[in-house]
Amino acid sequence: MALIVDNLVKRYGEFTAVKGLSFSIEKPGVFALLGTNGAGKTTSIRAILGMLSKEGGTVTWKGRNLNTTQERVGYLAEERGLYAKYTVYEQMMYFAELKGLKRPAASNAINSWLDRLGASEYIKKRAEQLSKGNQQKIQLAIALISEPELLILDEPLSGLDPVNTDLFRSVIRDEIGKGKFIIMSSHQMPTIEEFCEDIVILHRGGAVLQGNLNEIKKGYGRVKLSVKADENILPLALECGLEVVAQTPNQTDFKVGAPSQAETFLKKAVENGITVVKYELREPSLHEIFIEKAGGDDA
Repeated sequence: MALIVDNLVKRYGEFTAVKGLSFSIEKPGVFALLGTNGAGKTTSIRAILGMLSKEGGTVTWKGRNLNTTQERVGYLAEERGLYAKYTVYEQMMYFAELKGLKRPAASNAINSWLDRLGASEYIKKRAEQLSKGNQQKIQLAIALISEPELLILDEPLSGLDPVNTDLFRSVIRDEIGKGKFIIMSSHQMPTIEEFCEDIVILHRGGAVLQGNLNEIKKGYGRVKLSVKADENILPLALECGLEVVAQTPNQTDFKVGAPSQAETFLKKAVENGITVVKYELREPSLHEIFIEKAGGDDA
């Protein structure tokens, strides 16, 4: 077991922003920290890293208190955090040296990461001259420049265009392949489902759901049905006890009480000569689970 967060508490005066958060990352891979805006994700991350003081709890890495000045830890913050008037090279070198890299090794790492991220042309430009997407590339390179063992990514894909989104995803896959321990916070549920095995969902500072994502989904069972048909299926669906969840021009989504309901609906649809183009009985998506657990009055 490498990272253990135990009963983490963070308060601002009488307001408790993080309420006894506990989780552990036992093996390399990606752990997801999820929640609505204001749920306590970024505060939790900063308290874990020691950027904020905490009122309770412990954070240990490999059996000792986590100290980011002594361990190889990388952090990509959600906010832009570059020095506007300095060149990309100057500030990448500054952060590399803070992480203990000597200048020759740091220079090689800078060139390597800029090349990997398609940003070599910006090496002599000031940060203020870069687009937000390219600033995000530089911040990712800074987070990775010391080859961290523990990597924390707070909304890494936020604001990126599709091309750079795929680029960042490929870098994250590479880091997973290197055996890194990664904490990811994101509002993009498909990304979380792509990368993460274990999750915790925060709501108003407290964990409302956590565990292995596949096991969580199995616990719900196959209770979601998506159907597309050439004819109107709503009367038959309602007759079979299906509950309409959403309708789009391409399909209708239902909630079913049991798989037998869906099977009965399909059988009757065929008997009535309805052309069923799509029929998918599935477990709920992470998006649907998230809405159920965290989609309250402050979502």
